[in-house]
Amino acid sequence: MESRTKILEAIAQNQPQLTPLPNLTDLAFIDFDPLEKFRTILTSIGGQVIEVKNLGEIEQYIQAEFPDPMRVISTLPALSPVAETDWLEQDPHVLENVDLCILEADFGVAENGSVWLTEAHMGQRVAPFITQCLGIVLQADRLVPTMHHAYERIGAADYPFGMFLAGPSKTADIEQSLVLGAHGSRSLLLFLVEA
Repeated sequence: MESRTKILEAIAQNQPQLTPLPNLTDLAFIDFDPLEKFRTILTSIGGQVIEVKNLGEIEQYIQAEFPDPMRVISTLPALSPVAETDWLEQDPHVLENVDLCILEADFGVAENGSVWLTEAHMGQRVAPFITQCLGIVLQADRLVPTMHHAYERIGAADYPFGMFLAGPSKTADIEQSLVLGAHGSRSLLLFLVEA
């Protein structure tokens, strides 16, 4: 009998007993304000929270903070006066010089300051990673307190691609010195839209 077969048989014979998943229907232990927790955590991991009333205020912010000739793209048609919105079907290589990419998050998670992004809101999978600055639009009423709630909300839905993203790209692998933008966006702006 070959080694591979022996190993697989040994694994099959030594499986641990299955245990039921914990009951998460009662998460009453949450003793924090999700909105305040989200702001605090996201800021502490390098993101910037910008509270706005509507997409018009995001447009004004972009005009003030990202003057020409910066390249701004978005998947939100309402931002077309200040951002390219016709890039969705283009070759991803043409996105190499994007300064700011603005995407909409499905929801945010208060306990870790992350947002859930799906391919439907990304336009192209490369978009959140190739830009210098990533802008995320999040409706304030789309916050969940914990990752348990997040996974419950995602459920068994079938997404071609989805990810939790928290703050700008960062690493501390080299001499434990924090470096932002090591393998993705250098900064993250979270536009929190009033509920």
